[in-house]
This record gives sequence, structure tokens and C-alpha cells, in this order.
Amino acid sequence: MRSSLPVLNLAEATFDCTFGRGCDGVCCRNGRPPLYPEEVALLGRHLERILPRLRPEAAAVVKKEGYLSRRRRIGLPMVRVVQGWCLFFNQGCVLHQLGAEEGDKFRYKPCVCALFPLNRHEDGGWFVRQRGYHQEKWDLFCLDPQACAKLAAETLQDEMRLAASFT
Repeated sequence: MRSSLPVLNLAEATFDCTFGRGCDGVCCRNGRPPLYPEEVALLGRHLERILPRLRPEAAAVVKKEGYLSRRRRIGLPMVRVVQGWCLFFNQGCVLHQLGAEEGDKFRYKPCVCALFPLNRHEDGGWFVRQRGYHQEKWDLFCLDPQACAKLAAETLQDEMRLAASFT
């Protein structure tokens, strides 16, 4: 079933996540997603189940300093980075893996990560992040419309359904 989420550039946007098929998780490199209060509470409630999945150096940081950085974006605390990677990255997103095992890959993921590459425009409309569109700052190959022939309208159905649930 197709999502009814209105996405400004959906007709021309392309996207294909190639994690594990040539991409090592570059969006998680130096990834510092902001966390909403309900996400902080959810992760806090499940932290004991998450800790064993983390890289040893990331688990040590969490035990000593917690998983939230002192940095903030859009007024929200951000996840820490350990050795250049999002704290929750260990051969993929451990939050995605745990959620998928329970039947909902988005259950524990920060909203900004679960929706990627969908983003909200200042006017409230949605768009697919693409190189050269709406002043995109990330120069990731997956955001290059010339690098992929797959339409985002096909590949982002789950993300669009999730975004629609927020509106």
C-alpha cells in the first residue's frame, strides 16, 4: 500500500540504502542524532538490553558518561559519538537490529535516523534529501540523484508511513 504523505520532490527523487551492499554506514559516521524526550525515556528503559550490543569502547563511554552528549541541536540533546561513529553503531545500528528482532525496525531508532532521508521543510512539507536540493549539506553518495536509478517513491515506503504517523 502506498503512503499518502505529500513529499515535495517525490516524483524525481531517487534513493537506495546500500548499507551492507557497498556502504559501511557512512550516515552513522559522526552521526549525532538529536533525541526527543520520549526517545530518551525509551532508550533509558531499555539501556541494559542495548549495552551488550554496543562496541566495547562505546559501552565503556555509556557506563561512564551516558549516551547523551552535552551538545544540542534544535534544542534537543544529541547522541554521543565514540571513535568517529554514533555510539549506537556496531556493524550497523544496534537500535535498528533490536527493533527488527522484535518486529519493528523503527521502535528504538531516533526519529531523525528512522526517517532518513526524509526531512521536513520549514513550511511543514516533507522532502527527500538529495544533493543539490534544498541546500543539502551532506555529500553522501546515497543522496546523489545521479548515482541511483531507484525512485524514492518505491524505496522509502516504510519511512513515508512512519512520517505520516507523525502528522
